[in-house]
Amino acid sequence: MQLFRSILEHLTPQKKEINMQISQEGLSLIKKFEGCKLESYKCAAGVWTIGYGSTHGITEGMSISQERADMLLLEDVEKFEQAVNDLVEVSLEQNQFDALVSWTFNLGPTNLKNSTLLKVLNSSHIDWNNVPEQIKRWNKAGGKVLEGLVRRREAEALLFEGKEWHEV
Repeated sequence: MQLFRSILEHLTPQKKEINMQISQEGLSLIKKFEGCKLESYKCAAGVWTIGYGSTHGITEGMSISQERADMLLLEDVEKFEQAVNDLVEVSLEQNQFDALVSWTFNLGPTNLKNSTLLKVLNSSHIDWNNVPEQIKRWNKAGGKVLEGLVRRREAEALLFEGKEWHEV
């Protein structure tokens, strides 16, 4: 009976015990695909934005230093770390967490909450091979496939798998 219990515990996804934080590798992926602008601009959605996509309290004509852009990114990413920590019910490796935080940073916590990606992750029979495909599905904006999103999703999928993503 003890052997059966041990095997079952090994095969059953475990609820994570701690809140994770993004690593430098995850931040590097976000920085690569977000880009950094030190002067405020209106994004495609018409929202004033600065740095690596910061929008809170940003107004026309603002400018910041690179150091401030880096600090804003760290402040902003906390919300997306928390979403992944709250919504994903299984333990993740650091590279998997980083990929999911990048994905959520770009697409938002609501999309993660309502995604098949999350359902696959939280299912009792995780098909880890299906997760990268679920990540890559989110490559459209305004109903059109965008090359930049295809590349970003490919990089996130590779990072999730623990593979080299820098050349994407």
